Amino acid sequence: MGKRILMPAQEINLDNVQYVQERIEAPHLTGFLLKLFVWLVESRLFGHAILSVLKRKNKMTQILQHTVIPEEPMFFPEFPPQEPETAVDFVDEDTPPALRVDHALKCLPSYDTSKASRVAHSNSFLYWTIRDYANAYRSGQTTPSDVAECIISAVEESLNRNPPLIFFISFNANELRKQAAASTRRFEEGSPLSILDGIFIAIKDDIDCYPYPSKGGTVWFHKVREVKQDAVCVSRLRSCGAILAGKANMHELGMGVTGNNPHYGTTRNPHTIQHYTGGSSSGPAAIVASGLCAAALGTDGGGSVRIPSALCGVAGFKTTYGRTNITGSLCEGGTVEIIGPIATTVEDVMLVYAAILGSSTVDLARLRPMLPCFPMLGTTDNLNLLGSLKLGKYSSWFADVYSNEVSETCERILTQVANSFGTETREIMLPELEEMRAAHLVSIGSEALNHIYPHFENGQRMALSYDVRLNMALFESFLAADYVAAQSLRRRIMHYHMEAFKHVDIIVTPTTGMTAPKIPSSSLKIGETDFETSGYLMRFVLAPNLIGLPAISIPVGHDKDGLPIGLQLIGRPWAEATLLRLASAIEEIAPPQKRPVVFYDVLKGV
Repeated sequence: MGKRILMPAQEINLDNVQYVQERIEAPHLTGFLLKLFVWLVESRLFGHAILSVLKRKNKMTQILQHTVIPEEPMFFPEFPPQEPETAVDFVDEDTPPALRVDHALKCLPSYDTSKASRVAHSNSFLYWTIRDYANAYRSGQTTPSDVAECIISAVEESLNRNPPLIFFISFNANELRKQAAASTRRFEEGSPLSILDGIFIAIKDDIDCYPYPSKGGTVWFHKVREVKQDAVCVSRLRSCGAILAGKANMHELGMGVTGNNPHYGTTRNPHTIQHYTGGSSSGPAAIVASGLCAAALGTDGGGSVRIPSALCGVAGFKTTYGRTNITGSLCEGGTVEIIGPIATTVEDVMLVYAAILGSSTVDLARLRPMLPCFPMLGTTDNLNLLGSLKLGKYSSWFADVYSNEVSETCERILTQVANSFGTETREIMLPELEEMRAAHLVSIGSEALNHIYPHFENGQRMALSYDVRLNMALFESFLAADYVAAQSLRRRIMHYHMEAFKHVDIIVTPTTGMTAPKIPSSSLKIGETDFETSGYLMRFVLAPNLIGLPAISIPVGHDKDGLPIGLQLIGRPWAEATLLRLASAIEEIAPPQKRPVVFYDVLKGV
């Protein structure tokens, strides 16, 4: 095969770029056939040949080994200087989390105290927000301890359903009661720590939350890695008075985007329990969508916060790489992962984000992040800034979806945004999307393998689920040269996006190329591998991970079956405030949310 020689990225004429539809060639397997295929792939006799064919058919060999890439490798995101955002409230990273949350709270529009009565006397459905809980606690209508008992009962009920919903991997009712009692006492004494005091927040199972183990969705990881303290992000939430509800279910080791977990059971989508939640932050998104908790923390290395948020009809936020400190998580040390909040509303995402933001010492030195800030949503300047925003849309990519309902719903909301706020949508070009997907897969796969390899002893590899073992075999087939080539492609992809941001402020896409896929019954005990479905779910989410950009998914409608559809906004480096500003505005004009089939009104005493 001849070598393909790429021109330097800065010399590419974007007017000549042709969109290439994504086509993934790989078998869809469950049950016995999946077990047999994994056995063949892991065998010395057949494994190399099978993986070589799969990589060649999906152009990975050509992209990584038969292409001359002129750019130098970029081993972690390197961001060009950015202009400061306007109409924002800046905070110092060293400010205590509770004070940062107070800053963010003051940037929100005035709280509507009539919401509870409006919801009670209408047929409309609205989720209770963090400020609703705070108002109920401060007015004496209920206490964190009362809400804790409702949550405990709901978790028990969810496990007794047929099929069980499997929201949590680790949940301790007594631990929840202890935290709730301490919060209740603070309210009785008139000294809550912040607006997050008494707010129940679920933590994904790959983020440390003492005293729970971090299993990462496996049956063994907690045996080789002891949890002695909270992850940094969790510690910041705890300092604000948040009640940490337990360790939420997830796709094992984050190596999948459906949420299928044969070890503990697959979390069910609250909108239709026969469908997946999306993953890998399956439990966090489902817990929030079902009303059990106001918010959750997930990890996002390949859309793992945004995909389940879109499929479950909630908001999921991926920050700029390095904006949050991921120390104390299983993805610690990677170059594509972040820890991000999931909540039912953009304002709640913003409040949780305010608590957890803050770079590690290493990232402060190497990334030089801009000062974090929050959009001032209650001001007239906010409307003026919305009207000046330019949105970038790559139409051919935008429309490359499994169901036209997804792209058409997202298109309608963009038209409404333009009509309501005066935003302008411009056509952009983003070359080499195939190369981007290959570079991301090699990057996240190689880094995951490097992290987990030291723990492969005493048969632990064989204790992984079959789809994860298949992914591990694929990752093991990558060469060191493949990894370096992927990092050179990362630099090219960064260049193309920075060129787009010279003309637009935000890039818009559907979050996923399809709504929540159905769960095959044959996948529940052994698992499933379906690279085509994974491709549709991951189609639009990879660039923010590979090159570290902030992004948010917000619900904007439903398909004909009532399954949620999400719109993704991708921002410039460090421009979280601009994303939150537009996301909040879109939330105001989006169609009414549908009440999930499974919903627990744990604040029903209000």
